Amino acid sequence: MKQKALKVSKGGKIEIAPKIKVTAQNLSVIYTPGVAEVVTAVIQNPRKVFDLTWRHNTVAIVSDGTAVLGLGNQGPAAAFPVMEAKALLFKAMAGINAVPILLSTSDPNEIVQTVQRIAPSFGGINIEDIAAPSCFIVKEKLKQTLHIPVFHDDQYGTAIVALAGLINA
Repeated sequence: MKQKALKVSKGGKIEIAPKIKVTAQNLSVIYTPGVAEVVTAVIQNPRKVFDLTWRHNTVAIVSDGTAVLGLGNQGPAAAFPVMEAKALLFKAMAGINAVPILLSTSDPNEIVQTVQRIAPSFGGINIEDIAAPSCFIVKEKLKQTLHIPVFHDDQYGTAIVALAGLINA
């Protein structure tokens, strides 16, 4: 099991890949000058960012590594494989893009400020493996200040999985 787990993780489990092919013919539409049309559409209606970018289907998985898999405070580097695996599950099981964001702070206010700053890139925030009581402080402050869903996996995950099972049954 150990060797197999290490082998499948070699080089990481996720990647970002283009949805459209880049050619010499479409480069001016994808990037400049064509991208200016998309920028203008977002300027005219900021909600269009959800239609015209990946934001509608992308979440940040945020962790400080203070509650890694029941192993406790192992830090952000040790939490990375878990967040990457979670991102893989989001994509494979729900078709949702997920980006692991590992923070080198465990101060709830610094975590909140960091997530608030990166939130315009995401359609939702998943708080993961942040120890209590910080996780609750972070989640509540983010829910109060962001206009996107904020999900605390350890708090809501079990309920959602149970409900999904009932719905699918």
